[in-house]
Amino acid sequence: MQLSSLVRLFSLAAIWGSSFLFMRIAVESLGPAALMTGRVFFAALFLAGVGVLLKQALHWKEHWKHYFILGFFNSALPFLLFAIAAQTLTASVLSVLNATAPIWGALIGIVWFRQKVSWTVLLGLILGISGVAILVGFDPVLLQPGAMLAVVAAAGAAFCYGIATHYTKNAKKVPGFANAHGSMWASSLILAPVIFASPVQGEISLGVVGAVLALGVLCSGVAYLLFFRLVEDEGATSALTVTFLIPVFGVFWGHLFLAEVIGWHTIVGVATVIVGTALVTGFKPSAFKRVKVAG
Repeated sequence: MQLSSLVRLFSLAAIWGSSFLFMRIAVESLGPAALMTGRVFFAALFLAGVGVLLKQALHWKEHWKHYFILGFFNSALPFLLFAIAAQTLTASVLSVLNATAPIWGALIGIVWFRQKVSWTVLLGLILGISGVAILVGFDPVLLQPGAMLAVVAAAGAAFCYGIATHYTKNAKKVPGFANAHGSMWASSLILAPVIFASPVQGEISLGVVGAVLALGVLCSGVAYLLFFRLVEDEGATSALTVTFLIPVFGVFWGHLFLAEVIGWHTIVGVATVIVGTALVTGFKPSAFKRVKVAG
């Protein structure tokens, strides 16, 4: 892996890890629907500008159904579920539950597509589920009203990512940038009507506006550009190693800015989920063994 790719990898993990921090900051004032509608809309605007600069066509008439399916399962529904969960759960717990997406993807493959499972994958599934149980089971957040419903919502969001993964494997081949751009516009259209069912709940401060812009432009728009560049330079397998780094940054940002407590259960739960996810995805640390300086 080139040094520039390694920098992009850690930058991407730091950005996606911060998304749970921004959710926590803004969701109380805006509510889940308005917050996530703003996120996907600003992401769509940002990617539209990039598309003009790069002369990347969207081909909306040809791929609109694909964009709506991908947008629903990869953005609109999981974003909304995470925002609902963010009203109760900490950024640390949210980031770890997010990291279970590959585990849900493997379970979907086993149950729905009758894929054969190796002992390594089975061990990874057990470890992933155990890690979540440790993290959530010993976290004081469960004592709050509605905490279990929030956990189910966040797990449902990760489950949606698992569905999206299988869908993209079998869907028509569309360039990565077009997938990101088109799905954000589709997600905006999907979420817009939901705002009327979930109106703004509080005062909209400058910090809240900044959090929404950060979620849309930084955590969605810029993040997608970094991710697709990683896929182009290092391949999809190496790029997906970001999954293991996101919880680390999610816990760090939550502790640094929201004073979230890092207990033994946080460290053990995060480590167990990361190991389980690595086994499920077949990740090998050899991607980090040789860091090359480009030039």
